[in-house]
Amino acid sequence: MTQYSSDTIRPIRFEDGNLYLLDQRLLPDETVRQCYTDAGEVAAAIRDMVVRGAPAIGITAAFGVVLACRKARGQAGWRERVAADMERLRAARPTAVNLFWALDRMAREVDAATDLEAAIEATTAAARQMLDEDIAGNRRMGCHGAGLIEPGRAVLTHCNTGSLATGGYGTALGVIRAAWDDGRITEVFADETRPWLQGSRLTAWELVHDGIPVQLLCEGAAASLLRSGRVGWVIVGSDRIAANGDVANKVGTYGLALLARAHGVRFMVAAPLSTIDFDMPDGDGIPIEQRAEDEVLALAGTRVAAAGARAYNPAFDVTPAHLIDAIVTEHGVVEAPDHDKLAELRQRAAAAQDAVLED
Repeated sequence: MTQYSSDTIRPIRFEDGNLYLLDQRLLPDETVRQCYTDAGEVAAAIRDMVVRGAPAIGITAAFGVVLACRKARGQAGWRERVAADMERLRAARPTAVNLFWALDRMAREVDAATDLEAAIEATTAAARQMLDEDIAGNRRMGCHGAGLIEPGRAVLTHCNTGSLATGGYGTALGVIRAAWDDGRITEVFADETRPWLQGSRLTAWELVHDGIPVQLLCEGAAASLLRSGRVGWVIVGSDRIAANGDVANKVGTYGLALLARAHGVRFMVAAPLSTIDFDMPDGDGIPIEQRAEDEVLALAGTRVAAAGARAYNPAFDVTPAHLIDAIVTEHGVVEAPDHDKLAELRQRAAAAQDAVLED
């Protein structure tokens, strides 16, 4: 049975009517929690990468709705005010489907409320439940994914998919935590993940914090690492999964999938069921966020590129389903994913939820 010794970080807290977010822009040098009382501020925090990672964005937006309801006290037309704040939150980032899933869930709570105080109570309970369910689901996901890993080799991950990207424990990094605690992996290799260096600043910080050995590498070194035979699995997260199993994740993931297939290394995507967009037929329709050129042209605010150069800066890319060996969710594993297998997973999850409600 997995022990959760490698689980000590919680980036999202809601206390005394205030939302506190661990500012990921300042890690690893500073550990600062920013306080938010306004939904517009929360939308800016999501857009400006104070918080990032699809599950964490969804949970943060849910608490943003709570703040919107609380801010509407004493104001005329509270439903319209809250709806406007939800639209601000919805526009914060376009790719992460968890953002829209969470806001749709919160909108139902607001619509069902008889008055503002009932809306505050209902949204607060729903956001707290979302946070608790995310952590519990990540732990189940970790166990499912770890069970696929044969002991004795390292794993490679990309971007940050740990506690900082979720309510806690993590998706792909949750699998890695569970595998480490079970003695299944020898160490972790982490891509730097340019241009925001989430791997260098965040993933490495989490792993060092929890006592898991980690080595960083530039993305360009991944091919030679995979060729060496030291890595058994590449394990990544996702911001949106299409109904056919195509996966949108941090840019560079597609290249890793191609390299893994070329070198006989297995490729795993770990993400909650809410990340699967069953209304999106395939990855061609997933909107890919284009971010500011300065993120590539500059480093820590100082320009490093030649004057006159421009930058191509997509935040994500899409990995076709045929390159993915397994999609791991809190409800189980889908190997060689396709439309029918993911639909079956959805049906199993719904049946399990119905059984719980009947009990």
